[in-house]
Amino acid sequence: MRWRPRLAAVLVLITLVIGLLPLGGIFVLRIYESALVRQTESELLAQGAWVAASYRAQFERLTTGKKPLLPMPADYGNPVTAPPRPADPENRWRPRYAVLDLASDSILPAPAEAQAVDFFAADVAQVAGRALAPILREAQQATLAGVRVTDPRGVIVATTGEELGRSVAHHEELQRALAGEYVSVMRWRGTQQPQAPPLDSISRGTRIRVFVAVPIVQHERVIGAVLLARTPGNLWQALYGKREALLHGGLALLAVMIGIALLASFTIARPVRALREQARRAARGEQGAVVPLKHPGTREIAELSQTVAEMAQTLETRANYIRDFAAAVSHEFKTPLTAIQGAAEMLREHGDGMSAEERARFHGILARDTQRLSQLVRRLLDLARADMLAPGDASADVTAALAVAVARYRELGLEVSLRAQAANGGGTPAAPLRAAIATDTLDAVLSTLLDNVRAHAGNGARVQLAVACHPREGGGPDVIDVTVADDGAGISAANRPLVFEPFFTTARESGGTGLGLSIARALVRAHGGELELVPAERGTHLLLRLRRHD
Repeated sequence: MRWRPRLAAVLVLITLVIGLLPLGGIFVLRIYESALVRQTESELLAQGAWVAASYRAQFERLTTGKKPLLPMPADYGNPVTAPPRPADPENRWRPRYAVLDLASDSILPAPAEAQAVDFFAADVAQVAGRALAPILREAQQATLAGVRVTDPRGVIVATTGEELGRSVAHHEELQRALAGEYVSVMRWRGTQQPQAPPLDSISRGTRIRVFVAVPIVQHERVIGAVLLARTPGNLWQALYGKREALLHGGLALLAVMIGIALLASFTIARPVRALREQARRAARGEQGAVVPLKHPGTREIAELSQTVAEMAQTLETRANYIRDFAAAVSHEFKTPLTAIQGAAEMLREHGDGMSAEERARFHGILARDTQRLSQLVRRLLDLARADMLAPGDASADVTAALAVAVARYRELGLEVSLRAQAANGGGTPAAPLRAAIATDTLDAVLSTLLDNVRAHAGNGARVQLAVACHPREGGGPDVIDVTVADDGAGISAANRPLVFEPFFTTARESGGTGLGLSIARALVRAHGGELELVPAERGTHLLLRLRRHD
């Protein structure tokens, strides 16, 4: 137990993990770095589209019109073999979105240097490139992007660097662009990794570069391509630039985490500790220690607290019942055992000198008390079986069972009558009233009740059995009420609360064990019913309530 974490610690750990998920997305999943890469890619795509449009305008100015300034070479350019980009429903716009992702895209090796070639670009490409070069260099001061414009064979005709007249046709992304495809890739910056620049520097110092190749298309022919490169933003520089917002957000996140931890502690950990303390007090034997929590926090813990309190109350009631029952059993067995022991000692010590009448009297004591002990054991077994009875799906026709009991006890001399009512209170039920209890069990309960009438109501007592069915209050299955009412002497006010207590009897001298009604109630309760004593002006009225069987 010492090495098991506390619930509060687990809740705090979960809160911390949830709070650190944004940082995990930044540093582990590289979500923010990918966003910086896509931002750079978007910028390069926009710049590439502008440069391509500018070059195409220069190219058309030189080669079209009534008197072209420069001749257009035959079959100039490459055919477009790449599939066209998706267009909007009106076929007007063909946007190119940033797609690079550090989590899924590979980072290619550093690009090879531009190579010298023994041929030149066409005159029209060189003139268009010279017109565009000053614009590219001036724009680079703001965009910081490296730009190279090539002819259809990959020869550089305009650049922000020093590679004019050299070829980059060996670059994979340029080859694809010269076929009419927009290409975006990531490449390492080279063998010498850049040192981390100061956080307030314009140098980004990232180990990778983003390359974007944009085709220049005129009349379904690729007349050149634009190759752009730029280092994406540095994560630490980006965070440094938003340091105030991140600080405020971090403090707010910390406050939220503390609030969540306190809420979890108040609604979960604190009620659980209270339940644990109640359980410890109950384990020490304290009565009434487990009660529903006043502040359970959540519905589930409130239900758990209520259930635990009910369970503890049931266990306490059961323990008290077993204790009182054990005391009652001890008392009931003590009297006949004492009489048997005394009679046996008298016979052993003085039997030879006793007369036949005296020996017969002591033998009668032994037989009578032995028989009482046997009867007590048998009734205790019946009570135990009734307490442990698991009801099945059996059902009994209540009206038929009552008719059988009436006939049997009339033969025994008891004046008994039966009155059956329908659910609406009048007439005989049209359909059998079936209760959720076995027929033999119902017969045993009725026999116990009618035997009590014969034993305690007095001579000439009459008993009336009544059965009625009505809906259960609050919904649920209908209930069947069986009333056993006699007009005998009744039960005194002092004895009424004790009639269902085990071993309580007013007929002990005639062999009563005081277990009959206890067994009958246990049998009825095992089947979801109830047996109770109801007030009456005369005699004794017992109400047997059973669940109706569907």
